Amino acid sequence: MYVEMRQINKAFDGFQASRNVCIGVEKGRLAALLGPSGSGKTTILRMIAGLDRPDSGDIFLNGARVNDLPGSKRGIGFVFQNYALFRYMTVAENIAFGLKVQKRSRQEIQKRVEELLELISMEDFGKRYPYQLSGGQRQRVAFARALAPDPKLLLLDEPFAAIDAKVRRELRAWLRGMIERVGVTSIFVTHDQEEAMEVADTIIITNLGRIEQIGTPKEICQNPQTQFVKEFIDSRRFEMFWEFWGREREG
Repeated sequence: MYVEMRQINKAFDGFQASRNVCIGVEKGRLAALLGPSGSGKTTILRMIAGLDRPDSGDIFLNGARVNDLPGSKRGIGFVFQNYALFRYMTVAENIAFGLKVQKRSRQEIQKRVEELLELISMEDFGKRYPYQLSGGQRQRVAFARALAPDPKLLLLDEPFAAIDAKVRRELRAWLRGMIERVGVTSIFVTHDQEEAMEVADTIIITNLGRIEQIGTPKEICQNPQTQFVKEFIDSRRFEMFWEFWGREREG
C-alpha cells in the first residue's frame, strides 16, 4: 500500500472524529472518502496531509511512518473546495507558486508551467487572473498548482462542491482522465455517491468516525457489509450508473 492509516484515533474537544481508522490505498489509485457530513472524511484527509496530528495510531506514506513529519515535507499536493487561488496572481503565477517556494530555476519553472497549462487545456490562459475565469477553469488551475511540484500524493477536499452540476459532471470525467495520465496516487473527499462511483477506483465509506467498508464501486453497491452501508448507498442509482459508465470502466 502506498498510503496506510493504522488504528488512527482523533478527538476534538471531546468529539471523536476518528475511531480506530484503518485504510490502505495502492500506488497510482484514485480513492474516494465517501460519507455523510460529520462522518470523519475531512479529518482523515487532514491527518494524511499533516494538517492535523492523530492522537494515536500510525500513518505511512510509501512505507515510511510520517506522524512526526511536517506536511510540507510529505510530498503532498492539496486541492481545496474553494480553489484557494491567489487573487492578484495570474494563472501562470499561481501554478508556479510552489515551484518558486522550492527555488527551482526560472527555465525549469517556465517549462513546468507550460506543461501544466497544456495538461489542463488552458494554454492561452496563463496571463489571466482568477476573476476572469469560470468556476470550472479556476478548479483546473487549482489542480495544476497542486501538481506543479510533482507530488507523490494528491489530496482533494470536495473539489467539485462549489461548481454547478453540469460543469461538475464534465470535471469529474476530466479529473479521472488527468489522474490516469499523470499516474499520481489520489484521495478525494465527497458526499456525492454518483461522484464517488464515477471517479474512484476504490471507495472508503465513513460513518461516525469509523470505516464502514472499503471496496470498488461495484463491490460496495452489490455487497454492502454493514447495515449503514445498505441504508446509505442508493443501489438503484448505482444500477443506472453502471448502465451508463460502469461497463465502459470494466472494459
